This record gives sequence, C-alpha cells and structure tokens, in this order.
Amino acid sequence: MTDQAIHLEGVTKAYPSFQLGKLDLAIPKGYITGFIGPNGSGKTTTMKLIMGLIHADQGRIQLLGQSMDQDAVAIKDQIGFVYAENPIPEYFKIKNLENIVKRAYSQWDSALFARYCDQFDLPVDQKIKDFSTGMKFKLALAIALSHQAHLIILDEPSSGLDPVVRREILNILQEEMLDGETTILISSHNTQELEQITDYIVFINQGQVVFNASALDISQRYRLVKGPLELLQEPDSQSLLEGVQVTPYHFTALSQEAQALKELYGQQVMIEEASLEDIMYHTVKGDSHESLDL
Repeated sequence: MTDQAIHLEGVTKAYPSFQLGKLDLAIPKGYITGFIGPNGSGKTTTMKLIMGLIHADQGRIQLLGQSMDQDAVAIKDQIGFVYAENPIPEYFKIKNLENIVKRAYSQWDSALFARYCDQFDLPVDQKIKDFSTGMKFKLALAIALSHQAHLIILDEPSSGLDPVVRREILNILQEEMLDGETTILISSHNTQELEQITDYIVFINQGQVVFNASALDISQRYRLVKGPLELLQEPDSQSLLEGVQVTPYHFTALSQEAQALKELYGQQVMIEEASLEDIMYHTVKGDSHESLDL
C-alpha cells in the first residue's frame, strides 16, 4: 500500500498564457495538507488535474496508488470532492438528492449521511435552492463524507462562510483524521485557517512548487527580518535574505538563516516568526537581493 495519497510525476498543462510544470508532487497519506498559491499560480489548474476535470498534457497522476488514466471510476468511488462549483441540483430536496447521489458510490452510508445532515442542521424538507451558501457547502461536505472516502479534496472551503460555520467545518475535518486512514487536501487562500489544522503545506507559484514540507518544518525554517537599508549593502547579507521589500527607511525580508543574521548584525535586525501569509507575500512580491536598486 502506497504512503502517498496523491502523486504527480512530470505533469504539465499548457495554456496560451500559462504553463504548469513539469510538476512533481507527493501528498502523504493520512494527513491534512494545505495547498496555497496566489491567483494565477497554477493552483486551480493543479486541483482540476487531480480531480480529473481536465487532462494533463504530459506526466502521470496517481491517486490512492491508482492511475487516473486507467482507474478513474474506481478512484472517484474513494474520493470526496467539495469545490466552489459543486453542481448540486437546487430544485431537489435532500432526500431526492440522496437517491441520485448514492447510486454513484459503492460504499454509500445513508445512516451516516442522515447523521451529518442532522449535525449540520440541514432542513430535509426544504428545496436546496433556498439554502444559504453555508448550508449548500455543508450539504456538499456531508455527501463527501458519507461514502467511506479515503481522500477528501476541498477547494476554497471557507469562501463566503461566516466564522461560526468555518470553525464548525474545521472541527469536523480534524475529527475525520482520527482513523489515520483519511487524507484531506485543502486548497485555500485563508492561510490562517490552514495554519490551525494542516500537517503539510504545498506552496505553488508561477506553475512550479516552491516548497512541499511539513507545517512544523516551515514554521521553524522561515523568519521575517526587518532592518535598516544599509544592511542590504553588506556582502554577507546577500545570501541570507530573500523576498526583500524596501521602504524609504528600512527593509523587510524572509530568511532561512535567521541565526546567522543575528550573529552578524545583532540588534540591527528584528527577527519574528513568519506566517504563511508573510512567506507567500515576500516570495511572490519581494525582490532578490541582486535586483534591488538602492
């Protein structure tokens, strides 16, 4: 049995104005992995490739140890998808919808689905078109969780949801991990929420993976550094800073060598923990040391 829930090897997808890959990516089984990247980075394209909504130009995609090219039906039977464009028929009531959905999954569990609907306070006698955004999302999640799926894929799960619903959903996702067999991949712009629940983070930018690492490793590796502009002229600082942003008075940058900076410049630099948002911002918008015109 593979230890990888998702494995992309040499995957490419070309559009007139964008090129994804070649992309090599491994998502470990039994953990929650967050998938981050700015708009236009290739995140949505990658998610659509994983979900089988589009096909790669090159490369191989395996989910749960099976090839999407050869075993798509068997794979989708083991996967729960929840994404922004979930095509839920809105003129059905929940019971009518279940009668349709359950035919698609060999392990559909009606009792479990009823439990989730009750837990989510979903009105079974109301047409889905009258549901709020949060209710529609919780219905899609209830479907994803009710057929013994080994892989749950969520695209922007907190978009448009109020804080109470978001927290409820995060708690449910964490409960799903207790069996050690379920894998969850969450694509989201809400980096603060991902920091709360993820075990691993994949960061993609300009069609390439910036890093794929454990959340603990990332939090220990990256630091946010602030200091006077004259330090950027120091030769020793050039190899220690990345994603530099400058103002007329000081710079802010990332560093993976914070201790070395502290030893070299002491009180001249202020070093803080870097959030995922900090890392994304400075990686995408910051300049390399060599490109700065000071």
